Amino acid sequence: MDEQQIIEDTRAWLEKAVIGLNLCPFAKSVHVNQRVRYVVSAAETPEDLLKDLARELLALNRADPDETETTLVIHPQVLRDFLDFNDFLGAADALIEDLELDGELQFANFHPQYQFAGTEPDDITNYTNRSPYPTLHILRETSIERATETMEDTDSIFEKNIETMEKLGIEGWVALGLKA
Repeated sequence: MDEQQIIEDTRAWLEKAVIGLNLCPFAKSVHVNQRVRYVVSAAETPEDLLKDLARELLALNRADPDETETTLVIHPQVLRDFLDFNDFLGAADALIEDLELDGELQFANFHPQYQFAGTEPDDITNYTNRSPYPTLHILRETSIERATETMEDTDSIFEKNIETMEKLGIEGWVALGLKA
């Protein structure tokens, strides 16, 4: 496991897809201001991943938001199957409650095989949440609130993302240097 390569791959995805395609209009400033923490978990079991997540949740909660706004926990060796990953999300959310961080922090999730309910596996709209490796993104709820205050219709983000991906297509995704 080459940690630096995993971080570089994830950073490239963030720059080319998430920011480059404007899939998350709030990501650019956090990235440009270098307030994203990248953590590669060596976990090989869901139980070990929960331990790493607990450590990172507590660390982010203690960190100064002007220094570290958000954390991407990349876990390339565990939950590589999307259905297993999806099943794990309940345990991850329960961890937030167990640590009494509900209302403070939350997860967004990304996976190389991400699939929205009701879509086919190769549907281009799934790529809005496809990352190079299974990744749990820890977000501060205050950051989300601040970001949504600056945008009138946050529900339109999802719709715009679908339009963007449908225009781009798989060929466009690959042309960006991203794995299909």
